[in-house]
Amino acid sequence: MRAVRGTRAAVLGVVLAMAAAACTGGGHGPIADGQSASSSQGPVKKGGTVTVAEVGASPDFIFPLVPATNQNGYNVNLTQGLWPYLVYAGDGAASEVNKEKSLFSSLDYSNGNRRITIRLKDWNWSDGKPITSRDFTFVYNLLKANATNWAAHIAGLFPDDVSEVATPDAHTVVLDLTKAYNPDFYTDDVLSTIPLLPQHAWDKTSDAGPVGDNDTTTAGAKAVYSFLQGRGAKMAGFASDPLWQVVDGPWKLAEFRTNGYYSYVPNTAYSGSAKPAIDKLVVSPFTSDTPEINALRSGGSLDVAGLPLNDIKQAEALRSSGYSIASVPIPGVSDIMPNFYNTSTGPLVRQLYIRQAIEYLIDRQQIAAKVYNGYADPGNGPVPVKAQGSWASALEKAGGPYPYSPDKAKALLLAHGWKVAPGGASTCQHPGTGPSQCGAGITAGQPLTFKLLYSSGRTTTDEQNAAIKSSEAAAGITFDLKAEPFNTLIAQIGTCTAASHPAASCGWQLVNFGYSPYALYPNGAGFFDTGGSNNSGGYSDPTMDRLIQATEYGSSTQAFFDYEDYAARQLPWLWVPLRSSILVYRTKLRGVVPLNPFTGGLNYEDWYYTS
Repeated sequence: MRAVRGTRAAVLGVVLAMAAAACTGGGHGPIADGQSASSSQGPVKKGGTVTVAEVGASPDFIFPLVPATNQNGYNVNLTQGLWPYLVYAGDGAASEVNKEKSLFSSLDYSNGNRRITIRLKDWNWSDGKPITSRDFTFVYNLLKANATNWAAHIAGLFPDDVSEVATPDAHTVVLDLTKAYNPDFYTDDVLSTIPLLPQHAWDKTSDAGPVGDNDTTTAGAKAVYSFLQGRGAKMAGFASDPLWQVVDGPWKLAEFRTNGYYSYVPNTAYSGSAKPAIDKLVVSPFTSDTPEINALRSGGSLDVAGLPLNDIKQAEALRSSGYSIASVPIPGVSDIMPNFYNTSTGPLVRQLYIRQAIEYLIDRQQIAAKVYNGYADPGNGPVPVKAQGSWASALEKAGGPYPYSPDKAKALLLAHGWKVAPGGASTCQHPGTGPSQCGAGITAGQPLTFKLLYSSGRTTTDEQNAAIKSSEAAAGITFDLKAEPFNTLIAQIGTCTAASHPAASCGWQLVNFGYSPYALYPNGAGFFDTGGSNNSGGYSDPTMDRLIQATEYGSSTQAFFDYEDYAARQLPWLWVPLRSSILVYRTKLRGVVPLNPFTGGLNYEDWYYTS
C-alpha cells in the first residue's frame, strides 16, 4: 500500500483530546524538534517502570466501540495499546500509515474503488486464539445493528456504505461498497477507526451466557452490543474483568482506579515486532499543571510529562536534572464551538457576520506569541498549517480570511443594525431580516453576550480565554468565562439540533474543549457536515456537505482546498491557536522520539531504558 500523501486527519469517534502529555506545536528556542531522532539510542535495557503524567481528565470507558453519548476523548488513550485499529496511523514522526503496527498485511482497492480486499496478518489474540476475518465480521455485525450508538459513526460511511462482506478465507475480508471512494480518505479516515475484536471471547449477551454467533442476527447483535457497552462503563472492573484481558495489542491492563490512575504490563503473546521492553507503564493523574511541574522538579518517579508553557523557563533546569525535552506539531485544530441552537444565543451565531466579527476580534498572532511563547499553530482555519502543511491552502498559509481587525468587526456590526459600545454592551438597534438589520430571531436591545465554557487545569488556557474576552470587548461583545474539569464539561455538552435544542444538554452557548485531533486526512467529515458525530453545535450547510463529500469520493487536491477555504470563511467553529504541550522525558528513556503525532507520541512499546 502506498504511503499516505502529506498528513491526514482521521475522524476518530472521540475527538476531544489525546493524552495530556501529548506532544504538540513545533516552536523555537531551547526545545528540540520532536520529529528529529534522538541521539545515540544505546543498548536496550530490558525491564523497568515508566510513569507518565495525565493532566485534567481521565478515561471512563473501556469497550473500544465507544457509545455516541460518551464524548470523552481520553478513552482512546486507555484502549489503543490494547486493541489497535485495523489501520494504524503514524510511523514515527511521519504522517503516514504504519504498516508494521497495523493489523492488515495488504489493502487493495479495485472495481473503480468500490471494492476493498483486506488481507489480515497471521497474528494471535493474547489467549493464543488466531485473529481471523471472523473478528472483522463480528465488529461489522455489531456496528451494522448499532451504528447510531457508535461515537465514530458518520452517517453514510462504515458500516452504512457496505453492500456486502465476504470472507473467502480466515485471513481475507472483501468489502463491496455502495460508492466509489478516494482511497486516501477511506483508508485514513474510515478504516483507521475500526479495531478488531475477539469474537470467540466477546460474542455473548450476558456474563453467564455462552459465546456463540449471536452477532449474526440483528437482535443478537443488539444484545451483544448492549452487554459489552454496559460492561465497558464499569470502571471498577476494567482491570479485573476477564473480557478486557483478551487483547491483540502490545499491552494488557494491570490496574485501573476510578481517579484516573492505571497501569499496563506487556502482552507477552503480542504478535507484532515492536514488543515492549519495559516491565510496566503507569499513567498517573494530576488535577492541574502545578502539581505536575512540582513532581518533575522534585526528581521523583515521574518519567514522562507535558511541560506547561507557562513554565517554559524550567526547561534548562529540567535538562540538568536528567530530562530531555521535545515538541512536535499536532494534527488537529483548537476552536470555540458555537451552539447554533441555543435558545438565546443560537440566533446570534447563526448569523455569519456575527461569527466573522467575533473572529476578527481574536488576536491569534498575539495569543500564539504571548500566551504560548510561539509554541502553537496559528489557528487560521480548519487545517493546522504546522502539522499538516501539505493540506494547508494558500489562504490558510497567508493567515486565513480573518486577521485581527477590531475596525472590521465594528463595521460589520454597524452595517447590520447594531449599536456598538466598545467596552460596554453592543445591542441590536434594528431588528429584522433585511440586509441592514440584525437578523432572524434577534430581538431589539438584545446584547452580544455569550457564556464560554472551557476545560480547566491549564494556566495557558485560562490566559488564552482571558485574552479573547478582553479583545472581544473592543466591539462591545461580552464573553462570560467558566472553566470546568474536562470530564464535567463533556458530560453537559450534548449534540444540538433544531429538534433537540430544548434539552438541558443543549443549554450551553460556546465551548472550548482544548482541541480536536485529526488523523491523516483532514477533510472535516464528522466535524462540519450535517449530523456529523462530532458536530455538537449543530452546524448545517448543504454547500459544506457537498464540498466534504467531494473530498471523500474524488481524489482532486483542488477539491480539498475548495472545502478548506470554504470552511475557513464560513466559521462552523471559531478558529483559535492550537497550543503546544512540550514533552519532558528522562534522558535515559529512549525510543520516545521521533514522536508519533497521531497517538500523542505515546507508543509505549517503543520505549526502553539504556544502561
